[in-house]
Amino acid sequence: MRKHGRVLAAITLAVLVAGCGGNDGDAQPEDSPRASQKVSPIGPFFGECGSATDDEVAQAFSVPAFSKITRNSVGCVWEVGGSSGPSVSFSWYRGSPIEREATGSDRIGRPPEWIEIQGQKAFVGSIPGELCEVGVQYGDDFFHWSVTVGLSTGFVDTCDVAKKLADLTASRTE
Repeated sequence: MRKHGRVLAAITLAVLVAGCGGNDGDAQPEDSPRASQKVSPIGPFFGECGSATDDEVAQAFSVPAFSKITRNSVGCVWEVGGSSGPSVSFSWYRGSPIEREATGSDRIGRPPEWIEIQGQKAFVGSIPGELCEVGVQYGDDFFHWSVTVGLSTGFVDTCDVAKKLADLTASRTE
C-alpha cells in the first residue's frame, strides 16, 4: 500500500510541475511589450445627476414633483407613480463607447439619430409618444438621459425633455 501511495504522489507531483511549466518559445522577456489595455484619460465631470436639480428635472418634465428619487454611484432616477409611471434617468459612463449604447438602442427598436449637443457628438433614440434617450459623448466618456411616460402616454414630448436635460448637463460640464 505504501508503494502505491508513493507512486500516486510521484504522478501527482509530476503533473503539477508539468502544469506550472510552459513552452520556452512562449516566454516573453520582462521588457517586451505585452498586449496592453487601453487606459482612458480622466474625462469631464458631469456632476451628481448630470448637474440637474430635482426641480429642474420636474420642470423639464412638466410634473409638480417626483414621488421617488434614487441616487447612486452611476446615476439618478426620478419616478412618478412607481415603475409603471413616468420617469427620467441620468447615467454617466466612463471609458465606454457611446456607439455601443446607440447600437443597443437600435437593436431594441429605437434607431439612433446622430446629432450634436453643445458641439459634442450625440444620439437620440426614441419610440414616439413613449420613450426617448439622448447620449452625449466626451472623449472616452458619455452621459445618457432617458425619459419615459410609462402607462400615461402622450402628455409630454419625451425627446424635448431629454434634449433639454442633455443640453443642461452639457452646459454645466467641467
